[in-house]
Amino acid sequence: MNTPAERTVFVAAPRGFCAGVSYAIEIVDRVLDRYGPPVFVRHEIVHNRHVVDRLAARGAQFVEDLTTVPEGSLLIFSAHGVSPGVRSEATQRNLRVIDATCPLVTKVHLEVLRYAEESYQILLVGHRGHVEVDGTLGHAPERIHLVENADDVAALELAADCPIAVVTQTTLSVDDTADIMDAIRKRFPQVRTPGRDDICYATQNRQTAVKELAHNCDRVFVIGSPTSSNANRLVEVAEKEGTAARLIESQAGIDYAWLDGADSVGVTAGASTPESLVQETINALVANGFPRVAQLETAQENVVFPLPRALRDGEA
Repeated sequence: MNTPAERTVFVAAPRGFCAGVSYAIEIVDRVLDRYGPPVFVRHEIVHNRHVVDRLAARGAQFVEDLTTVPEGSLLIFSAHGVSPGVRSEATQRNLRVIDATCPLVTKVHLEVLRYAEESYQILLVGHRGHVEVDGTLGHAPERIHLVENADDVAALELAADCPIAVVTQTTLSVDDTADIMDAIRKRFPQVRTPGRDDICYATQNRQTAVKELAHNCDRVFVIGSPTSSNANRLVEVAEKEGTAARLIESQAGIDYAWLDGADSVGVTAGASTPESLVQETINALVANGFPRVAQLETAQENVVFPLPRALRDGEA
């Protein structure tokens, strides 16, 4: 066992906010700066309580039902995207809409529309009930089929020679979908599957990084919301690599008894988690028996999505 002075916190890189999350949060902040409260946001802008609470304190109001939004109000669509039906309802209520949908989600929506126009039956690999999945399903409800696992693929009432195309929930990775994709290819040999650039770069990068943590640490903490799909997947990935992992929302969730006997602890964060929560967690661990901090970098990210024209500095 290492001496106390050698006990180490290994911090994953990349971690935390992805470009789509940063884009969505900055849109809400800029709208509040420019127009003031109240600003209505359809669904939580991202799945993180700390982010949502901060924006709510500034005057953002998060809603699920557009009938609760006064006609003519300013409405922001969350990073997860919405169905055409929600867009239509916003238009009917004369709401002024600013779209904070992650551009990678928008890309999936456009692919669904194109496949539907080309008469494909579309398989959407994702988690039932997730807000992003609900929005994607609404783009071609008569042609799209949700599959969550290989059993769902076997249960599809579609002919083997039926034209099939596949899209995925963006918070899944290549590893997440591997078994399902294999089942799809076996049943539908002519299927059109997503290219690697259709998989969210941030999801894949964070899962690769947590694997590296798992290989170097005795325990792993993933900082994120219980409602965050990608944060929960990070816990699963670490455990699949053979290392005990736990999801915590902040440093307040650290169970120090769980760290007894550990010489090293890994820290990473889901794509909706602010860096401030990561630094607070690191500081808490340093103050409680893990004085050394090292970063494990597996990739560099430089993706930035430009803000909507109306919100850019110096533009009308």
